[in-house]
Amino acid sequence: MNVGLLAILVGIPLAWHLGLTAIAYYDAGNVGLEPPKKWAAITFCIPLIGFFIYLFERSELSYDPESDPYRDNNFNIHPSRADDSPLPSRGDDRLSLTDEGDDE
Repeated sequence: MNVGLLAILVGIPLAWHLGLTAIAYYDAGNVGLEPPKKWAAITFCIPLIGFFIYLFERSELSYDPESDPYRDNNFNIHPSRADDSPLPSRGDDRLSLTDEGDDE
C-alpha cells in the first residue's frame, strides 16, 4: 500500500479525533465541567460519540427551569388540534371510543 495513501486514511481521522479530544479538554476547563481530564478521556475512548456526549452534558449547564415550557409536565396543543378527542390509555377512567356508540 502506498505510504501517502495510508497517511491520509489513518492520519486525517486520527487528527480529527485528537482535535476533538483537545477541544473537549480545553473547553471543559473553561465552562466548569470538572475534571477536564475526565471529559478528554471520554472523548478519546469513545471516538466521535464521546464528543457528542460532552456537548450534550455541556448544554445542560445552561438549563433554566423558568424558561422550560415542559417543567410542569404540560405540553402545548396546536389550536387546530384542540378539538380532537383524546385517545384512551391503559388505566384511563374515560370511556373508550368503542363504548360511546354501544347504545343499540
